[in-house]
Amino acid sequence: MGENAIEIEGLTKTYAASGSQPPKQALKGVNLDIPAGSIFGLLGPNGAGKSTLINILAGLVVKTEGRVRIWGFDQDVNPRQSRASIGVMPQELNIDPFFTPRAALEVQAGLYGVPKSQRVTDRILKAIGLEDKAEAYARNLSGGMRRRLLLGKALVHRPQVLVLDEPTAGVDIELRQMLWANIRRLNQEQGTTIILTTHYLEEAQEMCDEIAIINHGEVIARDTTSALIGRMDAKTLVIHPEDSVALPQMPAGVDSCQRADGALCFTYRRSEIATGAVIEAVRNAGIVIRDIATQEPDLEDVFVELTSESKGAA
Repeated sequence: MGENAIEIEGLTKTYAASGSQPPKQALKGVNLDIPAGSIFGLLGPNGAGKSTLINILAGLVVKTEGRVRIWGFDQDVNPRQSRASIGVMPQELNIDPFFTPRAALEVQAGLYGVPKSQRVTDRILKAIGLEDKAEAYARNLSGGMRRRLLLGKALVHRPQVLVLDEPTAGVDIELRQMLWANIRRLNQEQGTTIILTTHYLEEAQEMCDEIAIINHGEVIARDTTSALIGRMDAKTLVIHPEDSVALPQMPAGVDSCQRADGALCFTYRRSEIATGAVIEAVRNAGIVIRDIATQEPDLEDVFVELTSESKGAA
């Protein structure tokens, strides 16, 4: 194994025409390396190609062209080893309602060829918080418990790479925190590489070391989370005046607005205008400042800007 858990080169996928629908190119020459031991975010709008990419990694969809290596195993040369190196927690709750959690994990381990002597079913049940529901039918489990069971099924063969496809979609805050505690523990204690797709961008910002943004079947950005956010040059200064005032005249390049609570908001490019110049303009207008705060860009701002640019260029 090298320094990358997954290496993707020139990956394309074209779906054949169906009825009146023309052929669709879901992936367009994707190149992507995912470092071993990282928590890596794969983000993109609906229809961007994320699911196709994940399904190719999982061996559920056959690629059209390109090369995929998982934990050093080429999918074309060593398909069994590459598939055994990855576990996928799908977004859909595809669980047999007549299996208990224990039985579901045992069957899944059997499908991966894990000998009975090497199975860790009880350990997984405890880790995902289903120890007391081990013998309950899956149809009687809550939605959150079923999602935990999906995580357990993805772990039965102890994969080096774990893909989480919208793992916290529709779950409450308590369950989300529990899931992420388990994920952090897997990453930190066992070195498991985590690949996360999520529409909760604040979650990706908090969890991920690196992020790739995919749109229209192409990777349009890939960097560390902090570097991606650092690309945004905009900054907003929020000033709460002592008394009710009108918006003052500001230097060129500063966008101004006044909120319903009377606060004054000034947005500008950090590379072009100093924060001190904005504050000085406010004071020169005779405004007494009661409180002041800054709003830095976050991952959502980056995501919206990049995907909007990509859409415009498509």
